[in-house]
Amino acid sequence: MIRPLAAIAFLAAPVFAQEPVLQLPVDCALGSDCYIEDYVDRLIGPDVGDYACGNKTRNDHKGTDFALFDFAAMEAGVNVVAAAAGRVAATRDGMADQMLTDDIRAQIAGKECGNAVRIDHGGGWATLYCHLKNGSLNVAKGDVIEAGQILGEIGLSGETNHPHLHFGFLKGREVIDPFQKEATCNADPDQGYWVEQIAYDPAGLITTGFSADIPSFEDVQTGAARVSNIAPTDNLVTYAFVSFAQTGDQLDVAITGPQGVVYETEITLENPQKYIFRASGKRAPSEGWATGEYRSDIKLRRGNRIIASRMTWVTVDP
Repeated sequence: MIRPLAAIAFLAAPVFAQEPVLQLPVDCALGSDCYIEDYVDRLIGPDVGDYACGNKTRNDHKGTDFALFDFAAMEAGVNVVAAAAGRVAATRDGMADQMLTDDIRAQIAGKECGNAVRIDHGGGWATLYCHLKNGSLNVAKGDVIEAGQILGEIGLSGETNHPHLHFGFLKGREVIDPFQKEATCNADPDQGYWVEQIAYDPAGLITTGFSADIPSFEDVQTGAARVSNIAPTDNLVTYAFVSFAQTGDQLDVAITGPQGVVYETEITLENPQKYIFRASGKRAPSEGWATGEYRSDIKLRRGNRIIASRMTWVTVDP
């Protein structure tokens, strides 16, 4: 879980707009080049809820995650831009772009935001940009910048294993949801802080995972189905827990291993319920799976628009 408030220091506020009006903080097309992975969690306690009364968030998530579909896009470079004019209050660079492990988690304690920029907009308002690519920062502390100015690129630094921008919006130390000003959830498109309200779709991927066999729906819901290690002779099964899909939506599934793509399929969802899961995979070859790390990439697509995407990993042990 990202804890950005402890990661970047505050400066005295310059004089800018009283209440920022925000533009998209990433230079990509939502639904084709990138997507919103998680929104701010509006609920207190173990329950989760986004601004539209949906479940496209994680417990205690304090920002909006704008994610890329793959690592190739990160390597090619996707710019992070200032959502509003202001002054750079703090920056951090020099943290490696790397997958999160238990050892790395311990090493980055207190720096979970990764390479980052914090912009002061005056009146206590601030925006925070986390997980930037190492060496990509284009601004320095004290710079006065305009909305849309390039700050850096989306990366994999800090507490993440998926290339994305964690965008934080703050008033003092209070987390503000840029999509909804009211305290209660409401999908009214005129109630946010964006220059142009960003479309919301309740459909999403709650979770994905690997299992050694077709799991039960109950085990998918509770998380008991997920495995992180399998034997070379086990089946290689990946699953997706889907919410609010529509008839005709499609799951694009791919499993990649040490020797490249080992499995691909497309699953069309017919008459889906509010919550469903789909599992698919491949039996072990006669010689067994090659040892190493395998990645599942699952995308929820409606026509040419990608609504959600998630990655998950499993290790085949010798």
